[in-house]
Amino acid sequence: MKSTSIVARSLLAALLLPGCVFAQTSAGKTPDPNRGIEVTVTPEMTGAGAVTSGEVLPSIPPVTGNRSKPVASWGKPLPYPILIADRRNNRLIEIAPNKKVLWEFGSPSLKMYRGNEDVNFSMDGKQLAVSEEDNFDVHIVDFESKQITWTYGTPDNRGKGANLLNYPDDSHLLADGQFLTADIRNCRVLIIDPKTNKITTQWGTPGKCNHKPPTELGHPNGATPMENGDILLTEISNSQLTRITRESKVVWSMKVPAVHYPSDAFPTVDGKQVIVADFWKPGKVVIVDPQTQKVTWEYFFKDGEKMLDHSSIARELPDTGDILIVDDLHDRVIVVDRKTKQIIWQYGQLGKKGYTAGLLNYPDGIDIDVYRDWRASK
Repeated sequence: MKSTSIVARSLLAALLLPGCVFAQTSAGKTPDPNRGIEVTVTPEMTGAGAVTSGEVLPSIPPVTGNRSKPVASWGKPLPYPILIADRRNNRLIEIAPNKKVLWEFGSPSLKMYRGNEDVNFSMDGKQLAVSEEDNFDVHIVDFESKQITWTYGTPDNRGKGANLLNYPDDSHLLADGQFLTADIRNCRVLIIDPKTNKITTQWGTPGKCNHKPPTELGHPNGATPMENGDILLTEISNSQLTRITRESKVVWSMKVPAVHYPSDAFPTVDGKQVIVADFWKPGKVVIVDPQTQKVTWEYFFKDGEKMLDHSSIARELPDTGDILIVDDLHDRVIVVDRKTKQIIWQYGQLGKKGYTAGLLNYPDGIDIDVYRDWRASK
């Protein structure tokens, strides 16, 4: 998810990150400014191909909850089912707290849908926003029909012109129906209107990769909507977080302490603090208070089964307050008890890749299904 060039002290380390893929320009091909620069697709980028778990899936229940009023909780260790972007299996998969496969969306075409690395529900829970860094596009998927209803970006072509992106990371559908994404290597964050395919807001300028929001951004890899409509930006360069209004006013900006490579920051459930993963080995998760700019909670282990290997996303869970973590290169998603810092739930096996039930292949994104009561499918 977070494999992009880093300036200054992080440049060499980012280039050497295990599991990172840097698509190369196809040899001997002249760039077309209207099409972008075509890239070579490597075997790692196609991953396991178009695969499914093979599980018999239950019927999809109706939407009866939302983020402010979730459906009934399952309680500890995992209060709600989770939707996982299983990147190198090229699929989205929803897992119940009892580890049953509830829903799955496999790639309908590896050419235009491959390497899904972030996924988030729309506000009404009926659509999914999906980003694909090394396929250079973003999508909207209808949850019930399992159909791609919109795409922006040209598969296997990178650029900064119309319908072109360069390593788009993070994806959200905003309350007004517009699509939010962080276009890492173009050093910009975009809000796109799916009705017109026009960019309605741009923060950052391609080629100017510095922390000077809103006009310049340092390799942003996260753009997360907050409850009041503000956007929380994560910049890799110099480990920066910024809260910005839709009108482009910076509310606050801060450097994340003791983090090498901040990844996809999210507000805590109460909206007062920020939780951010460190895409590193050993990885880390911290909660920071923007007012004091200090770390208020940390999960970090240098070795052993509790160590993280390039964790890309961490979320504070509603109801329990425990911490949900995507541990990318360990091929697992875990729940950590907030107080004891013990792993109390896990899907995927440490270091074992696969696509049958119980296994993942480079999980990279996650969201929490508070919209549907799946408990009858237990």
